[in-house]
Amino acid sequence: MRKYTKIFCFIAFLFLAFTCKNADAKRETILEGETTVIADETLAPIVDDQVQVFESLYNAKINIEPKSEAEAIQSLVNDSSRIAVLARKLTGDEIKVFQKRKLVPKVTPFAKDAIALITNRNNKDTLIALQEVIDFMQGKGSTKFKGVVFDNPNSSTARYITSLAELENLPEKGVFSFKTNNEVIKYVAENEGMIGVVGVNYIYQPMPGMNPFMDKISVLSVKNTNDNMYYAPTQNSIAEGKYPLARDLYIVNCQGYSGLGMGFASFIAGETGQRIVLKSGLVPIRVPSRKILIRNHINNDKK
Repeated sequence: MRKYTKIFCFIAFLFLAFTCKNADAKRETILEGETTVIADETLAPIVDDQVQVFESLYNAKINIEPKSEAEAIQSLVNDSSRIAVLARKLTGDEIKVFQKRKLVPKVTPFAKDAIALITNRNNKDTLIALQEVIDFMQGKGSTKFKGVVFDNPNSSTARYITSLAELENLPEKGVFSFKTNNEVIKYVAENEGMIGVVGVNYIYQPMPGMNPFMDKISVLSVKNTNDNMYYAPTQNSIAEGKYPLARDLYIVNCQGYSGLGMGFASFIAGETGQRIVLKSGLVPIRVPSRKILIRNHINNDKK
């Protein structure tokens, strides 16, 4: 009898879990309801811009949780979150995790941004070769700067640079890490001889209270090995593929049903979302259309 009771309780538990999950899905549509989006911390400003406009247009509430790239991926893999904005696609191994759950992640590219290298404004040299940073990361030293500062050892920027240097982890000597991009900017503003590595979104859209520190830093132009010219991380140089530290941005939706993840991804990749990307200083995947009004006659009412 006890055996059948346990089986009954287990079946009841599964039924309730399934019912609750379906109830949540029914309460949430592509344009209504509430959900949480995990955002790569380096991309927090552009995600916040998109969410503010989305919420103003629709009966929806989207909570943003900025995390390091590694933490964001872990949240998706562990199923503690279903929507994330990342600076890379999922790997083959990560996709296999979702396939085992009978889920196919929907990955939507929506913009191009870049990793910016910054220095203290007292440093008059605003040019740097990417190879100099790589050499420093590999322990070969540098006569131009004392150290490299990252936001977080698990961030997308740290992963990007360590990958270029063919390293597994950040080296201990001469390399420092904090937690956020703002902390990197503050440290470089207050310490000469350091190279800071931040998401360019934080340069074009400084967070409240950061302007005094922004006035004390310079954004470095980086040497492109294709033509040996130096390029700043501007919209033009990123769009033309000339800035060597550009990267693509994606929204990854693992909800498995038609919820806010689908609606938000469509919004970001659509006309309004792409205009927000363009205005933010980043490069939209699709250039928003421009409406030109042609008039045959111009009435001049002034007398």
